[in-house]
Amino acid sequence: MPIFLTQKWSRFAAALGAGMMLLAVSTAGQANPAFWQLEWPNTDFSKHSVPLDEIFSGGVPKDGIPPIYDPQFASIAEVRRLYEGTEPVISVVIEGKARAYPLGILMTHEIVNDELAGKPIAVTYCPLCNSAVVFDRNVNGKLHTFGVSGKLRFSDLVMWDHETESWWQQFTGVGIVGQETGTQLTMLPVRVVSFDKFQEAHPQGEVLLSPRGGAGFNPYVGYDTSARPFLYKGSFPEDIRPLDYVVAVGDQAWALDLLSKEKRVETDDLVISWEPGQNAAMDRRNISQGRDIGNVTVQRKEGDNLVDVVHDVTFAFSFHAFNPDGTIHK
Repeated sequence: MPIFLTQKWSRFAAALGAGMMLLAVSTAGQANPAFWQLEWPNTDFSKHSVPLDEIFSGGVPKDGIPPIYDPQFASIAEVRRLYEGTEPVISVVIEGKARAYPLGILMTHEIVNDELAGKPIAVTYCPLCNSAVVFDRNVNGKLHTFGVSGKLRFSDLVMWDHETESWWQQFTGVGIVGQETGTQLTMLPVRVVSFDKFQEAHPQGEVLLSPRGGAGFNPYVGYDTSARPFLYKGSFPEDIRPLDYVVAVGDQAWALDLLSKEKRVETDDLVISWEPGQNAAMDRRNISQGRDIGNVTVQRKEGDNLVDVVHDVTFAFSFHAFNPDGTIHK
């Protein structure tokens, strides 16, 4: 069994016991709100915007993959020895304040509830989709705190909020089950960059510390070269491997292979740039040894200026699942 499956199921067995694991396996492929209600008594399953049979157990209970609710940070100088420099981090900049959230740490936590420059944010990462998205935690004037539901839809993390126990799709930021069904979270324009690039751009920036210590690691060794995604029931895009990387902007995406050859792609309003120097997070257990997939910048033309745009460096199957009529430029 691949290492990423072994570790998921071993954590689940430890949390719930072998008997519960068998029950979860038997119900993973079908919608079972009656069973879900045992763990989620405050979730209104009568309200949902997606077919419930698209939602699977990911093999862990609520917060079985523990989110970070009280993040701690250090200066670049204090953690520099932990990173080779080409390891990927989510760079979040708000009103001149910058923080880096290493993907090696987010691999085993997936969500960080934080506040930066007075703005409450949720920094999220779904390893199975390689989707790094940052949200504003203010939802219609109310502060929300997010956790890991243990469920997947289209192989993507389903989040939950503490205030209403609604379920949210991480890839899109939309409430899909419960009271907040149909509510759209605000996405913030952020970049996934190498540690060195973050340090160069923000020498006074802070870096997230792992609750376990160290720089984190990749428990899904070789996942991005697998033939098929994990726990995915859906169609695949044509003429591209399901787990090839693409840069998604709305309903348009560009294959990373194309960008790495062209180095720069311009549309009527977008400028997408690529340069080498960032490890793939999903390749080797030690992320600093992963192959180079490069750094991507996506900006919109506004007069003579270029402004960062919400985008995602994700897998082709993920983009296709949530944008079935979208276009992948190869």
